[in-house]
Amino acid sequence: MRIRATVAAVSGALALSALVVPAAQADDSRTWSNDHTFSAQKTSGTERFAGSAAAAAEELPVFTKAVVNGGKPVVVGTKSPQTYSLAITASHPSGVSDIFGFVWTGASIDDENSFGVNQNEESSSCTAVSATTTTCKMTVTFDPAVLINSDAGTWKVGAAALSNDGQIGDSEYISKTYLQRFSKLTANAGPEPVLKGKTLTVTGSLTRANWNTNTYMGYTNQPVKLQFRKAGTSTYTTVKTVTSSSTGSLKTSVTAASDGYWRYSFAGTSTTPAVSAAGDYLDVR
Repeated sequence: MRIRATVAAVSGALALSALVVPAAQADDSRTWSNDHTFSAQKTSGTERFAGSAAAAAEELPVFTKAVVNGGKPVVVGTKSPQTYSLAITASHPSGVSDIFGFVWTGASIDDENSFGVNQNEESSSCTAVSATTTTCKMTVTFDPAVLINSDAGTWKVGAAALSNDGQIGDSEYISKTYLQRFSKLTANAGPEPVLKGKTLTVTGSLTRANWNTNTYMGYTNQPVKLQFRKAGTSTYTTVKTVTSSSTGSLKTSVTAASDGYWRYSFAGTSTTPAVSAAGDYLDVR
């Protein structure tokens, strides 16, 4: 589908309306809705802002910065919608009165397979940095009920800004952020207790959110570090690297040497955040 939004200045505020035009898809549909919330269905969409013809001849607001979640990736699991901060800065000779932000993913904003999230607020919280520059803060919410696995990765930040003299500027791509599938990691060392010099085995599992099924599934063929922290110390040391199986499971054996904590640690990827298992204490006798 394609979504077209028009932007108009009303009493010094930024007013936005969206026209939703559906398009058929083979497997799923989802709506980038005009009330800044997801619908129950999954429909892909795009967004474009258009100002008046007169504004095109004038100097328009220029975006200088856009930051999601303080510059850190956004992470979503399988159950609860996650809300993150978005701060956008724009400049204009007359000053900037308001900014409306959105984030989206896809090859092109005009591609029917692209999808995005509008800001939650009807009006952003704006602070003048100078006579010509303003930073507006808002939030965006990612709902796992409408995400699909291919959404993980790079998302672009776009916005429309209203100047104090009524000019409207827009940009589809100011900066980028990364959407990641929440990950989980477990570790279990045994047997308990174990004799010094004997073999101990550490098992575990690396899983991540599967938005297509709303479950957690094994993250396969990933390098995961086996780490040990000796009792009475505070630092983990990497012992070896283990590769997760076709189901995300982990298993390796080492020689028992001293009491301490065993854990697995995953460095993460562009689509999945880093995670470390809780240390499992093993008594060596």
